[in-house]
Amino acid sequence: MQGMTNDFTESLLKFCLLLLYAVCAVVMSACGPAEYKTGQECCPMCVTGYFVKRDCTEFRSTSCLPCPNSTYTDVPNGLSKCFSCSVCDSSVLLKVKRACSSISDTLCEPLEGHYCTDPIQDGCRGAVEHTKCSPGQYINQTGTAYTDAVCAECVGDTYSNGSFASCRPHTRCESLGQYTGKPGTHTEDTYCENRRRHHMLLLAVLPLACASLVVLVVRRKP
Repeated sequence: MQGMTNDFTESLLKFCLLLLYAVCAVVMSACGPAEYKTGQECCPMCVTGYFVKRDCTEFRSTSCLPCPNSTYTDVPNGLSKCFSCSVCDSSVLLKVKRACSSISDTLCEPLEGHYCTDPIQDGCRGAVEHTKCSPGQYINQTGTAYTDAVCAECVGDTYSNGSFASCRPHTRCESLGQYTGKPGTHTEDTYCENRRRHHMLLLAVLPLACASLVVLVVRRKP
């Protein structure tokens, strides 16, 4: 029984030693927060806007170069090249909000009349056109760079062609001294006719009506 206890104790001791060795190896191999690992060396990182031209050795420090045009690094790094700047492509309905620099990527925003459907921090990667209201509707909520437009229906004696911020009341022809030629709908205003035209129409129609009446009377005589 004692032999079994000794074997267990010895195995536990070996396990603890192996675990301690593994932990020490990890600690010893870890680099500092401002370093990157290459081979067996922990090299100082290049600052933002630069990349690594040549890794450090035990005899020299890291050699860094500025990012070329249209590239950037936005954090201290151990990169062998800078990131390519994003392009704000009008084909995906984007325009430049902030130009790329050596320390930050391009930021894009939607073109006028569009809103972002794929937002990222302070920018956008995709957009679509604002909803267009139909005739009979008005723009209840104007679209922004990050929200779509909201439409609502006209009610009562009002109308809109779809571009109005509110429905407009139908014109009252009588208040203008005119006649209603065609009643208004939710998509069109009332069509008014002036009195002179109305009188002219009556003068044109009246003789024809009289002539038709005479013809009917003559035909009915025995």
